[in-house]
Amino acid sequence: MAAAHAAAASPTHRASVQATSTPPYPSAARIADSSCFPQYTASLKCLETSQDKSKCQQQFDDYKECKKKEREARLERNRSRTLFG
Repeated sequence: MAAAHAAAASPTHRASVQATSTPPYPSAARIADSSCFPQYTASLKCLETSQDKSKCQQQFDDYKECKKKEREARLERNRSRTLFG
């Protein structure tokens, strides 16, 4: 049982699973795959340089707005998909 679990968790196994299963629409399974990645990194960079959250509010708002648009686009794609098509 432990050997089967170790084989399933191996990096090569995960890579082959990811390579073979591609979704029919754009996905952001990882933050780096997201269209909001530049806003995300800008907010983190701001926090690293200023250490004061209030000075980074604009970057936070930009990221939040981007994620909102990304979510709305995903919901619209899902609405337009059919069960049998």
